[in-house]
This record gives sequence, structure tokens and C-alpha cells, in this order.
Amino acid sequence: MSENNAINPADLREDYQQGTLSRADLDPDPLTQLSSWLSAAVEAKISDPNAMTLATIGLDGMPTARTVLLKGQDERGLVFYTNFTSRKGRELTEHPKAAVLFYWRELERQIQIRGAVSKIAREESEAYFFSRPYSSRLGAWASRQSETVADREALEARFEKYRKRFPDNGESDCVPLPDFWGGFRIAPQLFEFWQGQSGRMHDRFIYTPADRGWKIERHSP
Repeated sequence: MSENNAINPADLREDYQQGTLSRADLDPDPLTQLSSWLSAAVEAKISDPNAMTLATIGLDGMPTARTVLLKGQDERGLVFYTNFTSRKGRELTEHPKAAVLFYWRELERQIQIRGAVSKIAREESEAYFFSRPYSSRLGAWASRQSETVADREALEARFEKYRKRFPDNGESDCVPLPDFWGGFRIAPQLFEFWQGQSGRMHDRFIYTPADRGWKIERHSP
């Protein structure tokens, strides 16, 4: 890109005017509120509404982040799946705490969640793994996630190797769950619900644990 055509990020601005958020709008249970906003994102036909940025503590002490997909939610917390030997898998094993961020630009909304992380039971991972498309189950075996790969052909050769090893016979368990793959659960310790507002006067509400239920406080933008 030539210097004359270079984009100056400081010139990029947008005034948020999609909606407001008040204390009266919020459910006492932050997981219920999360479900409500997630449903609104689905209804708005936002692409990958369950996508969330996952931030972890790196093995070198530096933070790292990437996008993962929320695949389960209940009173115990939020679940996503990954290769346990991947960078994020090793980071979460070493430092079992994380933050996630949902961002729905079309609705001018964000949700940040922080909490402790633990692996889910293998039976839960199996139930989800067997519900995945055949090619996705093979991909879990073929990808040595986060490791260097020589080229695309080498990656496809590994996929073909496991396609021959686990042929599709129409059964959900024709591809077994790898020992190195499964789910992590984030047990929330903080929620922040953010609604964009004009003039950068955004609405922000923080949920933190209280003696009974959750305490909800408005924070300055």
C-alpha cells in the first residue's frame, strides 16, 4: 500500500446508537442475561454469534488470545473444545484461568467473562465429539494443533491417513475421541455487559459474586 493510500486508524470513528442498557434491563442471573443477548445475536443473523475471543496466560507469562466457539452453557459455566496439546491447551493446563469476550458489532454489544478453567468429563466431550461432522472428527486427529507443518500437502496427507484408518460407516462413533482432545469449562467469576452509546458514553454493568446471587454495579465507560 502506498503512503498516500495508507489508512490512518485515528481517522476511523463510529458513533454507537443501536440501543441503551439500564439496570432494569438486566436479569439477576448473568448466565440468563448472556443467553438473552446470544439469542438476540442469533435473531440478528450475525455470523458465528457464539464466537468468543479467548485470552490466556502464556507459558512465557505474556497474554495470548484467539477466537474459539462457545459450545455449551449451564450453571457450571461456559464450555469450548480444543486440542489439549495446542498452545491454548497447554497454557490453560499450566495457568487454569482465562477471560473471554463476545463482540457483536451489529448490535454494538460486548460481554466479557473471567473465571477459573477446568477440563470437563470425558463423557461430556464424547457426546459433543460424536455430534460433529465426520470431516471435523477426522480433523481433530489430523491436526497437530499449534505445531509447525511443512506445507498444505503434508496436512492433507495426515487427513487422508486418518480417513483410511477411520472410514465413514455412518455411525457417530466411527471416529473415536482422541485422548488429546476435549472440552474446557470456564467457571465465571466476573461478567461485564457493555452496550455502545453515542459520544462514547457507553453503558457498562459488572456482575460479581455476592453472598446470595450476584452483585450488579454500573461502571463508568
